[in-house]
Amino acid sequence: MAPGVHTVAVIGAGKIGELVLAGLLRAGWPPDRLLGTTRRPERAAELAERYGIRMVDNPTAVTEAAVLAIAVKPQDAPALLAELGPQVPPEKLVLSLCAGLPTSFFGERLAPGTPVVRVMTNTPAVVDAAMTAIAAGPHATGEQLAIAEEMFTPLGRTIRLPESQLDAVTALSGSGPAYFYYLVEAMTDAGILLGLPRQVAHDLIVQTAVGSAVMLRDSGEHPVRLREAVTSPAGTTISAIRELERHAVRAALIAALEAARDRARELAAATKS
Repeated sequence: MAPGVHTVAVIGAGKIGELVLAGLLRAGWPPDRLLGTTRRPERAAELAERYGIRMVDNPTAVTEAAVLAIAVKPQDAPALLAELGPQVPPEKLVLSLCAGLPTSFFGERLAPGTPVVRVMTNTPAVVDAAMTAIAAGPHATGEQLAIAEEMFTPLGRTIRLPESQLDAVTALSGSGPAYFYYLVEAMTDAGILLGLPRQVAHDLIVQTAVGSAVMLRDSGEHPVRLREAVTSPAGTTISAIRELERHAVRAALIAALEAARDRARELAAATKS
């Protein structure tokens, strides 16, 4: 399917919404097939100038676009759907980029039978290296899932999953870039403590992270096998691993991801109150 067949409106063009718009343009989507909405006029002017797309109000977006990509914060979604729900005809495809909100949230506020696809992407979309998971609501067809894939595959990699797994995806890959940046920050501080200049420590860690990720992706090896290849008996690496285990880093990571998943569920629950 050629890019740009469908007119797409990104409703709530904040950080994630802008990532989607920019990625579609890089993929060859015609600017006249893209619309954006935002609450702040200055933000609308900024995006229109930066990307050459038309910024409109929400009712215009609903009227003109075949695909509505809703990218507002979860806590803003109830008010938005109260305004737009009655205006969205059931033939529109709705993509939700609202973290934590199930497709049932939209189903309760849109016309019966409206197809909804839940999408969880992440910020490496900026460099076309995102990990995007998509899940079909009860009325979304295979063809409509393919439209979502058409939109997000140019931003990186896509995977189809059952919606029951999307909160885990939010915790793992949706928030995942922040964990890696946190790790790089900590390792940079360690490099400085060990006597390296900050920029040198940063460059060493970033390239090591890139190379390790490529090896993990392309080799097909289990991460334990790759780690063991670096870990010599009585060597430097095993001494470091022992300290990581002594400080329960593995358990802390598991607990952190569980907390992120639970927060995604709390956000969904808050929209029902």
